[in-house]
Amino acid sequence: MSDELNFRVRADFSRARFKSFLNRAFAAISGQPTTLLSYDEIKENLHIGGPIYRGVHTVHVDQIVGSLNRYQQFDRAFLPAADQLASRWQNVDRAFYNEVSLPPVVLYKVGQVYFVVDGHHRVSVAREQGQEFIEAEVRECATKVNITPDLKAEDLKILGEKVRFLERTRLDDLRPKAKIRLTVPDGFDRMLEHIAVHRYFMGLDFKRDISDEEAVTHWYDTVYLPIVKVIRQSKILKDFPSKTEGDLYLWVLDHQHYLANSEGQSLQPPEEAARVFIEKDD
Repeated sequence: MSDELNFRVRADFSRARFKSFLNRAFAAISGQPTTLLSYDEIKENLHIGGPIYRGVHTVHVDQIVGSLNRYQQFDRAFLPAADQLASRWQNVDRAFYNEVSLPPVVLYKVGQVYFVVDGHHRVSVAREQGQEFIEAEVRECATKVNITPDLKAEDLKILGEKVRFLERTRLDDLRPKAKIRLTVPDGFDRMLEHIAVHRYFMGLDFKRDISDEEAVTHWYDTVYLPIVKVIRQSKILKDFPSKTEGDLYLWVLDHQHYLANSEGQSLQPPEEAARVFIEKDD
């Protein structure tokens, strides 16, 4: 029985390594990276806080997408990326067949995803054996942005810009229902410029100093939201499935300033600029 089990765990590891090779080959052809997310990179870009101990929980293995310090040794599907992992991996696989109870893995939770602190091989074997859930000690890290299991490494730049935008504007506190999403690089920086310009003209109109909070909420209520309402009413997003309301807001503002500069017109009200933009697109 021991020889049969040894053969089985070796075969499991070989199969896992072959799957990892296929993933790398697909990544080379498609240009889509298959590496695990790095917790340190997430922490640096998204300014996350914590971690705070949350106890032992049952976690869906598909939500485990990154690692604290071994993100190069396993791919995004937690398949082993090196033959040197064989001995430890096979020992954990052997424990699975022998129904040996192993300690919970240790995970950091950020948004809706988890990063492995301790237990990489246990997570890898669990996924390869078709387990949907795993017991884990969870420590949660606070974040201003929602992170989902489909997060790609290339999305981090825009999410990092969003974090800095929220830190500067406190829009998530001032308007808790505001959920601005962008796919456009530097889009949140452009929104900060819009708010700064809006604050300047508010000062001229009201003939007094305008606070940061007043400028942010007035911009959101009288510029951003009216444009978004027109976008929703027109249902134009169905023609741009990969774009967001925030993306179209930026396009509308670009279109508004282009017309004003090229035709010598004054700036249109936000909702009117949105309607003109949508009508021209149709």
